[in-house]
Amino acid sequence: MADEGTKDGKPAAKADHEPPAGAETTATWMAAGVSIDYTASANWIVLRRKEKPAAEIFSVSYVADRDADRPVTFVFNGGPGASSAYLHMGAVGPLRVAFPADGTLPQLPPRLVSNEESWLAFTDLVFVDPVGTGFSRVINDDSKDGEERKKQENGDDGDAREYFGYKRDLEALCEFMGRWLSGHGRWGSAVFIAGESYGGYRVGRLVRMLQETAGIGLSGAVLISPALEFASLSPTDYDVLAWVDLVPTMAIAAMHHRRSRAFAASTPPEDILQEAERFATGDYATLLTRGASMPTVERDRILAWLADLIGLPAEMVARAEGRITIGMFARELLRDERKVLGLYDATITTADPFPDREAFAGPDPTLAGIGPAYTTAINRQLRSEIGVETDREYVVLSHEVNELWRNDAPQDFFTPPVGATDDFRYGMSLNPHMKAFITHGRYDLVTPYYASDRLRNLMRLDSKMASRLTVRHFGGGHMFYAWEKSRREFTAAIAAFVADAIATA
Repeated sequence: MADEGTKDGKPAAKADHEPPAGAETTATWMAAGVSIDYTASANWIVLRRKEKPAAEIFSVSYVADRDADRPVTFVFNGGPGASSAYLHMGAVGPLRVAFPADGTLPQLPPRLVSNEESWLAFTDLVFVDPVGTGFSRVINDDSKDGEERKKQENGDDGDAREYFGYKRDLEALCEFMGRWLSGHGRWGSAVFIAGESYGGYRVGRLVRMLQETAGIGLSGAVLISPALEFASLSPTDYDVLAWVDLVPTMAIAAMHHRRSRAFAASTPPEDILQEAERFATGDYATLLTRGASMPTVERDRILAWLADLIGLPAEMVARAEGRITIGMFARELLRDERKVLGLYDATITTADPFPDREAFAGPDPTLAGIGPAYTTAINRQLRSEIGVETDREYVVLSHEVNELWRNDAPQDFFTPPVGATDDFRYGMSLNPHMKAFITHGRYDLVTPYYASDRLRNLMRLDSKMASRLTVRHFGGGHMFYAWEKSRREFTAAIAAFVADAIATA
């Protein structure tokens, strides 16, 4: 019999790096008469650089104790700098934060409840925290002396920031997914990926990289509130498209708060969006393109209609020449009530704590407001429910990672950062069986739904490829699943999407 610490009588290879100990537990998920026994596992996988340990990626897996051929879905959020806690505890995992039905902030500490809309009903789940988020960390090189190690920890020599870039981040996710599939013997499973916000950007690019360079075939991809192209996220006086994309969201938000002067109160939301899209791509786009060359009478007419459509004072819209930032809209729409709209869900408001100050200095009632709820929920889930024991802080949203993020792809100085739409189209063409689902909340000002609609219409998809792409939007904001009705409709739509994607011809 071999001695402990040996294999086949030979000394076992000494690990060059030991990540923290993981944890595992079993539980049962029940909903609508369905019962699924599952194993929840929380573990770190070590990523390598030149055969040396470079980083630890933390993930939580929920694997049903039944058919091993069930699909498996890898889930991540965005930021960059966000952990997977939002989708994990908000929409997809077996337990979730109990939000009020309208998506407003829950009372703290939040309650954890069984998530009847969990995707565990139709797929195993792996929630992935990219490096620098959650419990995932860069591994410092202990062979370096104190001064070198200090530089590494501060990011001065680049090591600590290696994973904070477009290209390296995607490579790390490819490596992680391959390692997970190997470690769990799941190369025969249908593989799906789902990402939110910048995570949607990741998904758009991974549909190419996973299949082309990592050898991981995909059955489907879900892009949730995606930011597919970066140019539309920071509009300037010289842009057109970013402003166009915002008008429909502002119009329906103004209607929600009864500030629209363009429609009767009984007008269906679909009619409002249709008219706002028509105007935004027609007269409004012409105004933004022509600028001072447009005759004054025509310009005044368009600006007046825009003001009525989005509910702001006509003189304010005229002064801005029609370019209304999301910050201006969020603060000014209900200024007379001393309320500020949420950027991530314009239906949610909070009191402006400094109404007399020219620049808004208060909190965003959506992303900032929900931070404590998700931080509490994910720590309870990991430490109490699953049993993870670590003194590390679980970083739900790292502003440091966001600030350090960079374009690490070699390219000409004048070339802008690579968007995801081209890689998404390439991946759809590469795999004629893969299906995709793009979705937004209609009240999201940060990644407006019309940006994806517009890009879809510019992709030049042939009829067969177009039939494999579903685009559908829901009530709510960036995290529209906080709305009870939207969460239920979303899960039903994804369940049907997955079933269709794995159905044999």
